Amino acid sequence: MKVTSSGIIDGVIQPQYGGRGTQFNENNIPTYSLPFVVEDAPSGTASVAIVLEDKDAYPVTGGFAWIHWLAANITRFEIKDNESQTATDFIQGRNSWTSIQGGEQSAELSSYYGGMTPPDQPHIYELHVYALDKLLDLRRGFLLNELYREMDGHILAKYTLKGIYEN
Repeated sequence: MKVTSSGIIDGVIQPQYGGRGTQFNENNIPTYSLPFVVEDAPSGTASVAIVLEDKDAYPVTGGFAWIHWLAANITRFEIKDNESQTATDFIQGRNSWTSIQGGEQSAELSSYYGGMTPPDQPHIYELHVYALDKLLDLRRGFLLNELYREMDGHILAKYTLKGIYEN
């Protein structure tokens, strides 16, 4: 399995997907989500789940990765620009903007893509894509641990796509 994104060029995430973009929610969090395409998913793939995380956030947050996007029950192999805001055929979990460090944004606003705004230096972002043998029993606003618990034993393949973003 391979994952590509037209929003990542030569390893660099394009400006519109983060703090240098033009689309923000009422809390000034970037919402214009990264597109991606899944190629050569294994036979038997029933759905795809994603985790977009920033491990370079450890020093800034005091010890944890920042989750920018969680989505599950994706039953197609292409997600277009900004579909976090418009698609209704998959479910999304809460990102880290709902945390104390993120200003305790509401669970409703945090259940979308919450783009990149590295405060200290360029960060490397990882889009983990999981091919699964079933649809997951999750509800909108699910948490990262709930996603991993539901995926356990059902991952057919995993691919990580990386890109760097600087504010």
